[in-house]
Order: sequence, then structure tokens, then C-alpha cells
Amino acid sequence: MIRLIACGKIKEKWMREGIAEYAKRIQAYEKLEIIEVKDEKTLDTNSEADNIRVKNTEGERLLKQIKDDDYVILLDLAGKEIDSVALSQKIDQVHTFGKSKIDFVIGGSLGLSESVITRADTRWKISVNTFPHQLCRMIVLEQVYRAFKILNHEPYHK
Repeated sequence: MIRLIACGKIKEKWMREGIAEYAKRIQAYEKLEIIEVKDEKTLDTNSEADNIRVKNTEGERLLKQIKDDDYVILLDLAGKEIDSVALSQKIDQVHTFGKSKIDFVIGGSLGLSESVITRADTRWKISVNTFPHQLCRMIVLEQVYRAFKILNHEPYHK
């Protein structure tokens, strides 16, 4: 099973439709669950202490969704870049060695709490560019779909 666990809700219709399309495609290969946890309001006037509190609160909500035996791939700007082939190999490796659930975790707009970073099995930097967190969901799902196409030796446009 693949699970996408993320802070916040998707507001834009076109983005919800894109996410739904990739979710449908993935489910031809693997069961998929998308879990949204509540995000905290953040203000430009927040102090550093306020921002840490927000990250910790969101982190607790994310961690409540993750089971001890889940394999966690954390979307993290400080993570390692992983190309499509390597991602497909990682998914195959995790499933081969006994983990039935792979959780792709996306934090809130302020980033990640230390407790979430510590829980990660893999930290994945999807790009050197910065994207809205909502768009990251669609990118992750597209890459997971691409990984299954690669694993099944099926063509996929480049």
C-alpha cells in the first residue's frame, strides 16, 4: 500500500482533479490512500518560537498517521535527490524486504518538525526548486505512477 500523508487541504479544483487522475492510475498497480491532516495558521508576524510550535503541532498530527512498521519517505529540502528509476527501485526494495506500507509524507508550509525528520527512513528532495506544498502532492503521485510503470516494464512518455 502507498499512502500520501500531507498537511492541509487542496483548495484548487484543477489540482484536486490532477491528484485524482494520478491516484486512479496508481490504483491499477497498488492500493493508494491519501490522508490530509489539519495545518496550522501561520502569520508573517510569527516569532521563531511560534513557527517551531506550528511545526511541532503539525508534526504530531503527521506522526499519528504513521505506524511503527511503515516505511516513511519524507519530502524534505535537505533530503537526497532521487530520480525516477531509483524511486522505482526503492519502492521495489521496500516491498521485497517486508514493509507493506510506504508513506510519502509532506509537511506544512513552514517545514518539518525534528520528530518527523527523525522518523523518516528516507528523505527525498524532489527538486532544487521550491513548489507549493499542494503541487508537491501531484508531483509525488506522478513519480509514484512513473515508478510503477518502470517496475512493470511499461512505456511512459518522457
